[in-house]
Amino acid sequence: MAWFRRRKPAAGGRTANREDLRHLEEFVRSRRGVEGFIEPRTTVTETTLLLIAHDGEWTRRRVDDPQAARQFAHRMSLPIYDVALVGYPQRMRDYNARNKPAGS
Repeated sequence: MAWFRRRKPAAGGRTANREDLRHLEEFVRSRRGVEGFIEPRTTVTETTLLLIAHDGEWTRRRVDDPQAARQFAHRMSLPIYDVALVGYPQRMRDYNARNKPAGS
C-alpha cells in the first residue's frame, strides 16, 4: 500500500515565485483595508494567499506554505486568517456578484 509515500506536488506543480510576491505587495499598497486569508493546499492547487480589500476586490497567488503567508502578512502589517476556519467574507461574495459578466 502506498499510504505513506511523499505527497506529489499539486496539479500544475508551480510554486510561489518573486512575481507572485510582487503582485501581492502591489495589491496591498494600492488598496485600503486589505486582509489576508490562507487557503490550504489541495490536490489541485498549492497553498494560496487570498487578499481582500475593503470593497471586496480580491486577488490570490501561490505561497510556499501557510507560514510564508503569515510572514508576508506580518511584513505588510495585515490581519491574516485561515479561510478553513473563518470562511470567505461576505464583501468578497458581494464584489463577485456586482462584477459578474453579463449573461452569466
